[in-house]
Amino acid sequence: MSATNSSPPQKARTTAQNIGLILSFIVLGGILLLPTPETLSTGGHRMIGVLAFAIILWMTSAVSYPVSATMITALTALLLGFSPNPEAPAKAMGTANALKLIISGYSSPAMILVGAAMFISVAMRKTGLDRRIAMMVLSSVGTKVSRIYLGVIITGLILAFFVPSATARIACLAPIIIGIVENLGIERKSRVAALLMVGAIQADTFWNIMIQTAVSWIDWLTAAAPFSIIMVIITYFVTQAFIKPEFKELVGGDVQLAKMREAIGPMSFDEKKLLCISIALLALWATGGKLHSIDTTTSTIVAIALFFFPKIGIMDWKFAQPNIDWGSIVMFGAGIGLGAVLLKTKAATWLAQVFVNAFSLETASVFILIAVMAAFLIVIHLGFASATALSSAMIPIVISIVMSHSAEGLNPLGVTMLMQYAICFGLVLPVNSPQGMLAYGTDTFDVKTFMTTGIPLTIIGYVMMLIFALTYWHWIGIA
Repeated sequence: MSATNSSPPQKARTTAQNIGLILSFIVLGGILLLPTPETLSTGGHRMIGVLAFAIILWMTSAVSYPVSATMITALTALLLGFSPNPEAPAKAMGTANALKLIISGYSSPAMILVGAAMFISVAMRKTGLDRRIAMMVLSSVGTKVSRIYLGVIITGLILAFFVPSATARIACLAPIIIGIVENLGIERKSRVAALLMVGAIQADTFWNIMIQTAVSWIDWLTAAAPFSIIMVIITYFVTQAFIKPEFKELVGGDVQLAKMREAIGPMSFDEKKLLCISIALLALWATGGKLHSIDTTTSTIVAIALFFFPKIGIMDWKFAQPNIDWGSIVMFGAGIGLGAVLLKTKAATWLAQVFVNAFSLETASVFILIAVMAAFLIVIHLGFASATALSSAMIPIVISIVMSHSAEGLNPLGVTMLMQYAICFGLVLPVNSPQGMLAYGTDTFDVKTFMTTGIPLTIIGYVMMLIFALTYWHWIGIA
């Protein structure tokens, strides 16, 4: 009797997915049929169409993230490849050059960091260190879901003061959350698991706003801390309202915890090695730019190399390879590439200028200036996979707008700081941030669940920014 390989049955496509796919192509075609504005290049015009196409695909989950990555890459290579070359308008750019632009995201440090962080999670799972740390957390906070969730958020806050990278912080938190879920015998696809993971990401976004390295550290903290703390408190309640856990407390959880503490046994040699490497990595992340010049991505890659090093390593490639979510890595690389192309073709700059002209920002009040620019940055973030890339593109534009503004009492540095807060709003889609894609790779939530909390939090966060601009930030002189 011969054995046959069978693949799991594919889920039937929903009507919403089919509508999303059709709508994405209709919008793309509609934008391409519009005449190209005089101030926008043909390539930029076409990339705005691809941007709209991508956002609709992502928001409707019309296709999986990895499939959307291949579609975006193919469209960019063709549409941009047959558009005029900005350096030699008489010739087309060429599909090879266009392809080189869109796949540039795969060499981005942010993309490499996401991939490397996934290897850390696999190493945690391989050694069981994630379960041991999770056990310590559970022993401290108990088995009530709301208390576990609060413990996760507070852990994220503590890490924020020591680890400058939001992606690195989620790399620490994600395996611990998975360890908690698995130790309690909870399904990965449960609402409890989704709440803990999605809540950790959304809260980390607001911690990221609070703790930065620009300007004076204490000045930044003073300005941002009240906003971030209020938004994290709101996040705590909003996420629990929209992702209702199946239960409030694990029945018999204390007895189960006691059994698991007994069963886990003493720390193994591999756990000790991983703990030492992790502590060293955490120290490198925390002191980067202060005691040494090694960037976060490089230090993480060095740690991964040690994971695989003969004799002193803790796992081999055969174990790691099937446990990595390669689809998320593919998607994130394409997302970063899309942002790079939007910058290269000046499409992002053109969109910003349209906003400036539409609202006459040169003569608008300081409040209107903040409100419009923040709204634009939050919306355009839907097409970017990295706040760093968006910041690199938009902050120079923000500075030029602010410096040309004639409003009395305007604080150019203060307004620019507030716009950096808005740039951090990668709350709607997992692909809008490296930490979002890293957590998405844990398979604990889907895009719809993420959006369910992300959209209301974005709206509330934007309204809170306007309230703070009229009150606290105005009182301390930055708005």
